[in-house]
Amino acid sequence: MYIRSCPRLPSSGATTHARPDRRNRTLRATTGFLLASALLISACSLGSSTSAASATGTAAARSTATGTPATSGTPVLKALPGATPSALTPYYGQKLTWRSCGGRGFECATMKAPLDYAQPGRGDVRLAVSRKKATGPGKRLGSLLLNPGGPGSAAVQYLQAYAGIAYPAAVRARYDLVAVDPRGVAGSEPVECLNGRRMDAYTQTDFTPDDRRETDELVAAFREFANGCGAHSARLLRHVSTVEAARDMDILRGVLGDKRLTYVGASYGTFLGATYAGLFPERVGRLVLDGAMDPSLPARKLNEDQTAGFETAFRSFARDCVRRSDCPLGEAGATPAQLGQKLKAFFARLDAKPIPARGSGGRALGESLATTGVVAAMYNEKSWPRLRQALTRAIDHKDGSGLLALSDGYYERGADGEYANLISANAAVNCLDSPSAFSTPEQARRALPAFEKASPVFGRFLTWASLGCAYWPVKPTGTPHRIEAKGAAPIVVVGTTRDPATPYHWARALASQLSSGRLLTYDGDGHTAYVRGSRCIDSAINTYLLDGTPPTSGKRCSQP
Repeated sequence: MYIRSCPRLPSSGATTHARPDRRNRTLRATTGFLLASALLISACSLGSSTSAASATGTAAARSTATGTPATSGTPVLKALPGATPSALTPYYGQKLTWRSCGGRGFECATMKAPLDYAQPGRGDVRLAVSRKKATGPGKRLGSLLLNPGGPGSAAVQYLQAYAGIAYPAAVRARYDLVAVDPRGVAGSEPVECLNGRRMDAYTQTDFTPDDRRETDELVAAFREFANGCGAHSARLLRHVSTVEAARDMDILRGVLGDKRLTYVGASYGTFLGATYAGLFPERVGRLVLDGAMDPSLPARKLNEDQTAGFETAFRSFARDCVRRSDCPLGEAGATPAQLGQKLKAFFARLDAKPIPARGSGGRALGESLATTGVVAAMYNEKSWPRLRQALTRAIDHKDGSGLLALSDGYYERGADGEYANLISANAAVNCLDSPSAFSTPEQARRALPAFEKASPVFGRFLTWASLGCAYWPVKPTGTPHRIEAKGAAPIVVVGTTRDPATPYHWARALASQLSSGRLLTYDGDGHTAYVRGSRCIDSAINTYLLDGTPPTSGKRCSQP
């Protein structure tokens, strides 16, 4: 599975969404375009892009650089030497050639980074960069680098379609907003795995196998996906780790002329930002890590925790649903467990017999796509009305178009049947960053009781989705580790109490690991908190970004 920000959702009533721009692999802005995650982890800001339990079977990313073991026995990410190695000097000294792009006020450029930091002479990787200069008034504060999560979400498109327009005006006035698509993502030499037709088959694979034959079919699908990535992206596949992406960010910092990195990262972007802090603690400026991950956890624990997170989100949805006249899963007085049983029964019927999806060109809605559609809607409570409508259409009218549209938005499938590279990049980063949660189908099967206890609704699906990295063509280079970033300036870690993709206790754990971590809590629903409607959260973060004053550790904000 993968972790991301919120999936982008189609406009109300639509069954498909705008086709991804295949020239630069970024996403077009659409109504309801949301950020989101083995999930795929990124953030949910109204108008952004990145999801929930994807079928790529990976856990959250890990880093390769570990150092002295912590007292708990988990290694600590070791800082790199303060001096820039001479072999990297040309990269830090490069001049970017900016050109107009993406709408009024946006500029784009291409930055070079070494393919292999251990051997910089082996070639380069070309990274897509975009910025929107500070608009004033007020003294310019430098660059503010943004990452919406994933891994695999298109940061450049996030900047141009959302942040550069909708971020708080005071922040846009004082900072140049900057984004770089991480290596292997969108405009930065995107990882490619399967064509649209084969991706359709892959996403429709039965992720809740009932017998040996169905298990073998699932394993075959994992193998085909992995082999496709190995065949089409062999050069880059060993060099898309989070550590390498963090080092790329430091080159960009230097190229932009900033002494320290100021950064807002959401979901997986918190792992990327925390990794930067661990590698370059003396270069940390004002860092906001929203929807935080815990880098010390192994893949199985991450996936099990996230499974429980989606159950928490579903129960919140269920409590809200029974108060609505259009709830298709139960009436007033029904418990979340009862709604969950009805939803599971619906999934079981789709497993036995998929239903047609009106206006989809002959595609059908089976259990896997339906589950993905429901999970996608868990990222943002603003999508719950659309989920109720989609479930009503599917359960009462045998029309799967609504849930199929939610699933397509999650997978970033265009109306022409082509996919953005989100899923491919997500798997490539996750499978390199961390050993697979499970090595064999037998291990996944033995884990079913624990995952189903964590989530009676989604547990079975998410267990099997956690197997995919077992068949990856490149061995993982990362292991679980703590990030302390000793000597770093204050780092704000934001956690949402009912976050489905990055459970709240992950934020508490990361804030406690970081030597300068400050925990900011949002008591509410949805994935991530900044620029999602909470004046309390936004005020605290804006003050930190603009004045350098972090919130008091332990500060809490309630959902309006």
